[in-house]
Amino acid sequence: MDLNPVFQPLIAALWYLLPLAIMTGLIKSPWFKGKFGEFLVNLSARWFLDKSRYRLIKNVTLPTEDGTTQIDHVPVSEFGVFVVETKNMRGWIFGGAHPRLFRDRDKACARYNVLQGEVH
Repeated sequence: MDLNPVFQPLIAALWYLLPLAIMTGLIKSPWFKGKFGEFLVNLSARWFLDKSRYRLIKNVTLPTEDGTTQIDHVPVSEFGVFVVETKNMRGWIFGGAHPRLFRDRDKACARYNVLQGEVH
């Protein structure tokens, strides 16, 4: 039995669903969200930081005793050197200068270690 006449109109009508499904899967992936978040931080830094006062260094790799560590963004200015680590998390995050933990507003009692490693 030849099924070509049955499937050919179906494929012709629904050909666009496969690329759409692939794009949807890509956009919802943690990898894409991380890359897009870093892109937004870079774009915001370039638009909102005064170029005469700030220099933005991206993807800094530093040697450590255990190998290397990577920092996403380092704005340098006359006011200091700032380290910005981009994360893919939902909600608001609260923390302070001295605690090694931060709290996620969306989870009643959740606490997370703010350090990726001892060098962060």
